[in-house]
Amino acid sequence: MTNQDRDLWDEFDSLTPAAPDRVAGLPGGQPQGFGFRTGVRSARVAFGFALYTLILGSALTVTGAIIFTIQGHWPLLALMVLIEAIFVLGFLRLAKLARNRKA
Repeated sequence: MTNQDRDLWDEFDSLTPAAPDRVAGLPGGQPQGFGFRTGVRSARVAFGFALYTLILGSALTVTGAIIFTIQGHWPLLALMVLIEAIFVLGFLRLAKLARNRKA
């Protein structure tokens, strides 16, 4: 059997789990709040990421709103206001999850 003929997943499939799942079917356990899936351990780092997301999204939304105002595309301006509201609500949700993280 040549190297090209072998199944690439054979080695992976032969490995055993490093530890048992804490939650059945969810390798590594159940994430508790924002940041656990990415490995963030500090609530301040998680909050900082939420703030960064809000600032970046708001900057892009304001840029679009300025362009649409200059061009007179009022329905698109209304859409940008709606998108900004979604960014703010998303930030509030991420900030709440960052505050309520379990150590």
